[in-house]
Parts: sequence; C-alpha cells; structure tokens
Amino acid sequence: MPLVGTADVVNPAVRAGSGVGAFNVIQLEHAEAIVAGAEAAGAPVILQISQNAVRYHGALAPIGAATLAVARAAAVPVAVHLDHATSPELVDEAVALGFTSVMYDASVLPYEENVRTTAAVRARCHAAGVWVEAELGEVGGKDGVHAPGARTDPGEAAAFVAATGVDALAVAVGTSHAMLTRDAALDFDLIAALRAGVPVPLVLHGSSGVADRDLATAVEHGMTKVNIATHLNRVFTTAARAALAADRAAVDTRGYLGAGRAAVAAEVTRLLGVLGARAVRAAAGR
Repeated sequence: MPLVGTADVVNPAVRAGSGVGAFNVIQLEHAEAIVAGAEAAGAPVILQISQNAVRYHGALAPIGAATLAVARAAAVPVAVHLDHATSPELVDEAVALGFTSVMYDASVLPYEENVRTTAAVRARCHAAGVWVEAELGEVGGKDGVHAPGARTDPGEAAAFVAATGVDALAVAVGTSHAMLTRDAALDFDLIAALRAGVPVPLVLHGSSGVADRDLATAVEHGMTKVNIATHLNRVFTTAARAALAADRAAVDTRGYLGAGRAAVAAEVTRLLGVLGARAVRAAAGR
C-alpha cells in the first residue's frame, strides 16, 4: 500500500463515524512500531513528526525521509503529517519532502493574525496538494504557553474555517498536552456543538490524557483525528526500562529499543480498536 494523502485516511473516518489514530514519531522505532500496530489492526494510521522532534534531531530531512520510507512500505494506508509547526519555513520543507499534511499552529497569536498567517500557509500547501490542519482555542500544556481550561467557541471556529480554508481544526475541549495520567475531563457537549457547526473534521490534541472510554465517547460525539504522543512514549520507556533491568549487562541498543518498539506496536493496535479505526478502511472502499 503506497503512502496516501491524509484526506484519504480522514475523510472515510468522517463517513464511518470513526476515529483515526495519529501517533507521533520521535525515533525510527516509533514509525516502525506504529505501522506494525496499524497492520495488525487492519486499520489506516497517521504518522506525525512534531516541530519539537525536528528540533531534537537538528533537521527534518533525516527523520522525515525515514518515516516516509516506512509509510511507503506499509501494508495499510499511511499518511505522514507535520505536527504543531509554528514555522512557515518548516511547513515548506515538509511539503517539499513529500509529507501529505501539515498542522500549522498559530493559536498563540491574536485571532486576526492567526487567520492571516494560517490562510497564507493553507494557500501554499493546497497549491502543492497538501492537507492543512490548524488550531483555535489553545490546547493546554504545549511548551507551557497554552492556558489549561481553554475552550474553543463553535461560532468562532466556524468563522475561522471559513476565513482560512483549512481542511481540519484542532479544538480545545478539555485536554492538555504531555499528560502522564489519563484523567482529562472532556466537554462532550462542546464536541457535539463543534461537530454541528464546523464543516471540517475535528482534531483532538493531548489525547494521551484521555481514558479509553472517553476517547471512544469523543469519537461518538464528533472527533475524528485523535493525536497521541506522550502515552506511547511512556509505553516505550516502560518496556525499555524493563528490558534493561532484566539484563544489566546489556550493551546492544537493539535489545531495549526492540522491546520498546514491540510494546508500542501492541498498544497502537489496541488504541486503534478503541477508536473504531478498522471501520475507516471499509468506508474508504465505498
């Protein structure tokens, strides 16, 4: 199955009333694990690389090219997405590399400036056939700059989408980035109101802090793209620590990184089941 456009993963999910898992890649092992988990689930998936991950690697091209290669070799539909980019130049680089979508995050800017800069990025990306996600109503916890408890206003969200022409919108409904506990309290009534008033798919950021039952309920109320990063990092690290503790003489990184990769693959398969993502592939054939 070749690399597919992000719309080819997200739009069938909207039709099916299902969720799509969008999981963050930091090392190559993450990309391999996420795709293996999606293949085991028989479901499409989105691989995401954040601007923070690019900063960690020092450049987008090496991790971006590796992630694209993993996607192209997958047995299920896989899209590759740039997550939380605040730099238009990084967006342009991702488009040139072959990413199928970008999330341009100008949510910390005043509303009118957010609209202006996001619309400009959207125009360049659409000219290249690339899908664009934006954010309105700052989601808590990202680099300490977003206010916890922020909420997206449905009317403002609809106006923002009309003014910018974006393909999907990340909204603030009670989650916060980088949560280590899964006890975020989602506003399901707000999700339903946003779904009713906003004509593009909704994106749930900070989903690592949401319990399984609430993830499923969020999808039922209208969330489509569900972003998960910190939770998988915790799963990876827990497995790697266990492998190192079991063999204190270990020096081959493949031992503990492989354990982390296997654990993440299993968790991705499980989470895609929670989101009902298997239904997405069936909807794609309609």
